[in-house]
Amino acid sequence: MIQAGFGETAADNSSRWPAIPSKLQHGAILLAAFLCLSACAQLPVPSTTPAISHPTTVNPRYVETGIASWYGRPHHGRRTASGTTFNMWAMTAAHRTLAFGTIVRVTNLANGRSVKVRIDDRGPFVGGRIIDLSASAGRALGIAQQGTARVRIEVFPADQG
Repeated sequence: MIQAGFGETAADNSSRWPAIPSKLQHGAILLAAFLCLSACAQLPVPSTTPAISHPTTVNPRYVETGIASWYGRPHHGRRTASGTTFNMWAMTAAHRTLAFGTIVRVTNLANGRSVKVRIDDRGPFVGGRIIDLSASAGRALGIAQQGTARVRIEVFPADQG
């Protein structure tokens, strides 16, 4: 006889555990695993709190429409009117009256593209234009080739730090 453990023989052990077909054993194991896992799962609880709706559009505190232009390489590295160094790759702009540091959303009315820029310089100094954009902002708006475009500039209170 083969020793089964704790002084029992294999013959004694087999009489205590009836033979179960292999497929039935696998099915029982899968069922037990499924029941254990499903007991741990949580059902979604319906929300009793109403959803908070945020307005998708907020009235800007300042709006202006007109022609924008961009400036770049000849001014790159020079001091701006605010005292910072002009970086043609930064998202900045020049405006005649808006305070330095103001964040402005500029939208190209021809293609709908918009960017946010920080006012850090004075200008433009060409008649009929309302804002001078850095080269990077001009490129993002799609006006790098033609040089100018009709835009809308908006100042939103939420954008100001």
